Amino acid sequence: MDIDIEKYWGGAAAALQSLKDQWQNLPPSWENSTDPCGAPWAGVTCINSRVTRLSLSAMNLKGTLGGDIAELSELKSLDLSFNPGLTGPLPSEIGNLTNLDILILAGCSFSGSIPEEIGNLANLSFLALNSNNFSGNIPPTLGSLSNLYWLDVADNQLTGSLPVSTNTAPGLDLLLNAKHFHFNKNQLSGSIPFKLFSSEMVLIHVILNDNRLTGEIPATLGVVKTLEILRLDRNALTGTVPSNLNNLTSLNELQLANNLLTGPVPDLTGINFLNYVLLKNNTFNGTLGGNTGQQLQLVDFENNQISGLQLSFSYKIILILKGNPLCVGHLSNASFCQLQQEQKPYSTSLAKCGSKSCASNQKLNPQTCDCAYPYEGKMYFWGPSFRDLSNATFFKELEMSLWVELVLTPGYVSLQNILFNSDGYLQVQLDLFPANGKYFNKTEVQKIGLALTNKTFIAPHEFGPYYFIASPYAFPGYP
Repeated sequence: MDIDIEKYWGGAAAALQSLKDQWQNLPPSWENSTDPCGAPWAGVTCINSRVTRLSLSAMNLKGTLGGDIAELSELKSLDLSFNPGLTGPLPSEIGNLTNLDILILAGCSFSGSIPEEIGNLANLSFLALNSNNFSGNIPPTLGSLSNLYWLDVADNQLTGSLPVSTNTAPGLDLLLNAKHFHFNKNQLSGSIPFKLFSSEMVLIHVILNDNRLTGEIPATLGVVKTLEILRLDRNALTGTVPSNLNNLTSLNELQLANNLLTGPVPDLTGINFLNYVLLKNNTFNGTLGGNTGQQLQLVDFENNQISGLQLSFSYKIILILKGNPLCVGHLSNASFCQLQQEQKPYSTSLAKCGSKSCASNQKLNPQTCDCAYPYEGKMYFWGPSFRDLSNATFFKELEMSLWVELVLTPGYVSLQNILFNSDGYLQVQLDLFPANGKYFNKTEVQKIGLALTNKTFIAPHEFGPYYFIASPYAFPGYP
């Protein structure tokens, strides 16, 4: 059913019609109505017959995104996340959507280069292109996005260096309002530019792990005093750790593991909010000592060259020193020289359901023991303040906050397969169950997806920041 063009200015009508023609598995309302605003289409928000928001997260959409999208000139938010059937390159015309504030394309299968025209989106504050198949360099033009606070291009196939400004081009160092730099799990190379960081920045996350970065850690990182999470692990960084990193008094997670770092054990005195220090698989030497904060949960220096220990622990801490010279001889049987044993992690109980099981793709609702098709996905927490995965109090608090903030029936949340994954993130399998029947409808899925991808759902403070990867939802009648 075609759009009633008389109700819309021609370009926008053509753009919406183009999307209908290019995409499969659209919500039924897109087929049953000629009026996207008056008889509203699912995922479409309008003001004065102007489309201002397009939110179709986890809808099982298939197809490509064409240049006609630029005709939706009043669009402020575009969220097509977690539709792995969306493929092909992003059109350069996306840079014409100059009213965009939010652009979320995470968890799709877009490929090719990130269009440099995205740098034209002067109002953009939230940019999430993570978990796609983008390749090529990070466009220096992203440095023109002066209002950006969230920049996530993680888990792609990006190459080249981290761009900084020159006399003729912008760079990432100009993003003075950004709080999140997420560049991990790419193929970025070269050194981390000294110019990338400055005391004017307000970054809280610098996440560069799992790349091919070389050279030394720039001392300018030590002047970004707002930093809370610093991850440079799994690269090929060399040299010593800058002594001024202990100026980062707000830091709660420091991961420099699996590099080629050398020199004395870094002095972390004064960083009183540290939860995790993971510096394993380097060649740090000397004595591990100094004063540490009461928040500390884990210190991992496995496989270094540490020969001495001068720490006084008056609180519970996981200390791992296996594979150091210190662990040869009379200390070889010390707990910190042995493999660490962790307790069985929490999971939402299904005990009252007995031996009942469900058909394929269905799961047991932990509250009713009925079989249904849950909204599924994985939550990844960067820096939780705890390490004990058996702590039922924390995870039950997470369950409750999910059903309250997502307006679900109490108890219709299941947390399973909880672990610290190979990336060091706390990973939680999340299943949310519909209140009525076996399925969520598309409007409900869209609302849940928006809350979890746009971070309007705030996890309990013990868990800290997260990102979410949804599984395609099994709507009835869809393959």
